[in-house]
Amino acid sequence: MQTNSLNVLGTPLVPCSYDPLTGYYRDGCCTTDESDHGSHVICAKLTQEFLEFSHQQGNDLVTPRPEYRFKGLKPGDKWCLCALRWKEAFHAGVAPPVLLECTDSKALDFVTLEQLQSTNSYPKLGAQKKA
Repeated sequence: MQTNSLNVLGTPLVPCSYDPLTGYYRDGCCTTDESDHGSHVICAKLTQEFLEFSHQQGNDLVTPRPEYRFKGLKPGDKWCLCALRWKEAFHAGVAPPVLLECTDSKALDFVTLEQLQSTNSYPKLGAQKKA
């Protein structure tokens, strides 16, 4: 992970997932560079609806691919999504919720913060306080 990466809230980027191991660099973080033509910068908690939508669009994220050490994804997994695929799912009404602290600020080149927040069912990380 690049230490200077910021999330869409303007604070340091938090890792998305180590299990399954995600990110363009497979380092757990939704960072990117010019070689990442998909801009895998949006950290989302996957839903069945999104996985089905993605498969219909030609991107099967469910089927294991052992030759790539990919065990397949299931609802509830956190994954760095391509910004344009998430936007496409948003317009189709099936975008999965986004973890804002784990979503690279470069996502704002494709979608608005308001769009990302509109599907967000996650409280801010660390916002869970004991009463």
